[in-house]
Amino acid sequence: MTLRWRLTLFYTALLAFLLTGVGVITLYMMRVNLIGGIDTELQNTYKQFVTYLVRPIGAADETARLPTDQQQLRAQRLQAEQFSEQSSLVSQIGQAKLLARYYFPNSSVAVEDLSFYTRQTLIDDLKVARTAQEKRELFAYLAGLRGTSRRSLAVDIQRPITLTDRELEALINATDGRLHLNRLIADAPNREPTLMRLLVVLGPLTNSEPRREVGLSGFESDPPLGIVYVARSLGTVQKTLDDLRQVVMLLFLTGLATAGTGAYLLAGQALLPLRRVQRAAERIGGQNLTERVPVPQTGDEVESLATALNAMLGRLEGSFEAQRRFTSDASHELRTPVTAISGHASYLLRRTNPTGQQQESLKIIQSESERLTNLIASLLQLARSDSGALTLQRGPVFSALLLSDIVRELAPLAQAQHTTLTSTGEDVTFEADADRLKQVLINLVSNALKAGAQTVTLRSERVGAEVRLSVQDDGPGIPEDQLERLFDRFYRLEDSRSRDQGGAGLGLSIARGIVDAHGGRIWLDSEVGQGTTAHVQLPVGNVPELDLDDVP
Repeated sequence: MTLRWRLTLFYTALLAFLLTGVGVITLYMMRVNLIGGIDTELQNTYKQFVTYLVRPIGAADETARLPTDQQQLRAQRLQAEQFSEQSSLVSQIGQAKLLARYYFPNSSVAVEDLSFYTRQTLIDDLKVARTAQEKRELFAYLAGLRGTSRRSLAVDIQRPITLTDRELEALINATDGRLHLNRLIADAPNREPTLMRLLVVLGPLTNSEPRREVGLSGFESDPPLGIVYVARSLGTVQKTLDDLRQVVMLLFLTGLATAGTGAYLLAGQALLPLRRVQRAAERIGGQNLTERVPVPQTGDEVESLATALNAMLGRLEGSFEAQRRFTSDASHELRTPVTAISGHASYLLRRTNPTGQQQESLKIIQSESERLTNLIASLLQLARSDSGALTLQRGPVFSALLLSDIVRELAPLAQAQHTTLTSTGEDVTFEADADRLKQVLINLVSNALKAGAQTVTLRSERVGAEVRLSVQDDGPGIPEDQLERLFDRFYRLEDSRSRDQGGAGLGLSIARGIVDAHGGRIWLDSEVGQGTTAHVQLPVGNVPELDLDDVP
């Protein structure tokens, strides 16, 4: 994965994390605010409900305005059995429920009377009940009191609002005598329960601060204690949160797509100077060490990197130039004494009458001088190639004619080694320096002959806009790990054999230099025991296709 994509993914992931955090916080705050608003409404409804329940002092009606659940069940049975003599009771209960519903149209409410207790006595009784059995007995007794006195509005009396023993214990021990719960409540018979927000209050059934009332006997008494339930549906809250969640998700996806695109573009813009430096560095090689990478004026690490690369290229250029000068100067200086040694050895062999041992020594001196002369010539050519001074005389080249000339020139050497040397393939016209290219192919054929090949085939073919010249032999082959190293200078696969046959390990290095100067490439394919094939692939250039018959 490229650096651009890694930066894009990093910034996109970072923004996704931030957007997710913002979305979660937004949803949480919205939920808290909505639930807080409902809790405030429940508190107001509770005060109104207590006011509704409180009997005005001195009133003749001693019953609460809201009928008990038992009275409502009785009215339902009477209505179902159609007792005409009880129609007035059914009508009164129905009117009472309608009136209560008028006052509390959006809430489900209920109240349970615990008049025999005060809050403190409940707390004390709960403290006295130390064992689980004693607590169960206390809660069972309280459940009986609550069940007989329960009054419900907009609640299925077959599935009343109630508390578990654990919740009742928490309510009694609560400092403010309040619990906020989320509870599934059925607000009508034969209807599925819905999720509601429930406020449960344990306190005196009065709408003012706790006080002592004056009874008929003239003595002060505690106001009646009860448990009040006020519930309101969370459907609106859930719908609002769902809509908000969808909006947040849409904004999240849109923001993520926009941020990803923006991060990709910005990362590309930020990495553009680095890519320019990279492309320039890839173009620089041993032939053009004088070039430098562009230094972007960004004032950051990319500028420092480009400056460091240019400094390194300067040092490399100096080192390569010193090496080329040494090779060239040493070769020029060695050429004269080596020529003199060879000339004197030849003179002594022709003009004197040396003994047998002297004659053998002189021949060795002459042979080694010739080999040293060839080595010096190769070093000079490499020096010119490295310095860019290798000039090419480009012109039209016919591949078939070039290969046949090489076969004809090397035929005596091949026959002396009992090797079959042939050329084949299609004739391709291309632009190259024929003499330099012939030098490359002769070097490749000579290597095949030195390796002991019995058959050597030269082949040419067109590959797209390039021409491929191949030298295939059936020699012993070359190990795969040695193929690329053969192009290193002075590297020999078999030192003793190559030295005996005059090889210095520079032939393939020179061949690569010539091919590189043509803008082509050279490589070897080989398998041990199956032979070797050397490929030279060059661009055809702008030379049109010609027919050999048209050439005079």
